[in-house]
Amino acid sequence: MKTSADRVLDYLSTVEREASALPADRRGELLADLAEHIEVTRTERPDTPIGEILAELGDPRTIAATALAETENGAAPTGSGAGAPARRGKVHPLVPLLMLTLSLPFIMVFPDHPGPLFGVLFRIAGAVLLCTSVHWTAARKTTGVLLAAVLPSVVIATANLSDGGPSAGTPTLLANLAALALMAGTAAWLWRNRRA
Repeated sequence: MKTSADRVLDYLSTVEREASALPADRRGELLADLAEHIEVTRTERPDTPIGEILAELGDPRTIAATALAETENGAAPTGSGAGAPARRGKVHPLVPLLMLTLSLPFIMVFPDHPGPLFGVLFRIAGAVLLCTSVHWTAARKTTGVLLAAVLPSVVIATANLSDGGPSAGTPTLLANLAALALMAGTAAWLWRNRRA
């Protein structure tokens, strides 16, 4: 009896074979999108049989034909074909990384009212763009958001709520620098581990 992993591999292999007329980069993108969609669906609905998830995606021939038609027409893939997974936003992978990393220096340089507001908005927008990007796996996206957005926010909030508050001087500066180093390191790690 085939395991669910075998069924997923068979399905993706069939899509790859049927989509052999696509350019290699487009075919790889299609397979990555399908694999990510399967992974996300299995996480969101763990009790759903793998056969049902694959049936929802649709016939591999139809998916390949739709992708080939979109490529031949010069249209950007929309994922609007029957059973095709929804396409996620495509922004350059550097955009969410810069938004996450530069949110803290923006707050540090402009500590009065526009700085914290814009810094928080940058961090939230960067996290959303990272989560909807096609350039990383779901596990890397989760790790990236935790290390570049959530943990630095906790460190900074803890430093601000400590005895001296945000104007405590050295402890706050050290907390900010530690958070900035964590954010920059996470961004560098994500950059090195992105999909082409």
